[in-house]
Amino acid sequence: MSALKLRVATYNIHKGVSHSPSLRRRATVHEMRQRLHELQADVVFLQEVQGKNSRMAERLQHWPADPQAQYLALDPASGRPFQAVYGLNARYLHGHHGNALLSQFPVLTSENRDFSDHVFERRGVLHCTLQMGSRVVHCFVIHFGLFARSRARQAEALTEWIRAEVPPGAPLLIAGDFNDWQDALSQHLVEALAVHEVLDSARTFPALMPCLRMDRIYVRGFAVESAQVLRGISWARLSDHAPVVADLWLLGDE
Repeated sequence: MSALKLRVATYNIHKGVSHSPSLRRRATVHEMRQRLHELQADVVFLQEVQGKNSRMAERLQHWPADPQAQYLALDPASGRPFQAVYGLNARYLHGHHGNALLSQFPVLTSENRDFSDHVFERRGVLHCTLQMGSRVVHCFVIHFGLFARSRARQAEALTEWIRAEVPPGAPLLIAGDFNDWQDALSQHLVEALAVHEVLDSARTFPALMPCLRMDRIYVRGFAVESAQVLRGISWARLSDHAPVVADLWLLGDE
């Protein structure tokens, strides 16, 4: 038996638009694509990905013609195109946004489920299976709600989904923006799904001076070599969240 090494990242990209109230709104998705490809990640979990926004396309210069998931997946400079899967969560008159998964591994299946807890917050969870060596790995891209009771119900729904459809011994990656700054959900997920968090001190929000643990990566069937939050002004100018990156070993690959 051998182990396969991979790098995983999760990032709330704030729809690829600058967020500072003191600056003129501008598209950050171009620089974001460059920075993401520089990470040399194998799997990237993305939240607040714009599938379409005709208003931004009219107002901002150099807005990509392609949906953001496809745009971020292809970088001519890197030579490492990702396969992109997009899960639409929120639709409005001028467009829609949701979660996305970028993968260097073959995507076998994908499913996006509506996890909205009330009409004022549209949320979803994207589930993809990836072929990594001889193993099938289940990936869940998360963006939970802003209210504690909503998050608790969403965490329970996620647990029931995984227990029902993911084999107990299957490798598992759960990552995204949990909005769980009070750390109320982690113990439930750890005990119910036999997962562990790659970095206990992953403070990611606000990106300029991170103090809240919003973005997380949970794993099962992986050994963690290292994990970090990517801080600094160069990341803070792109989104209000900082990315989390982990180097992992998939255990038991033949």
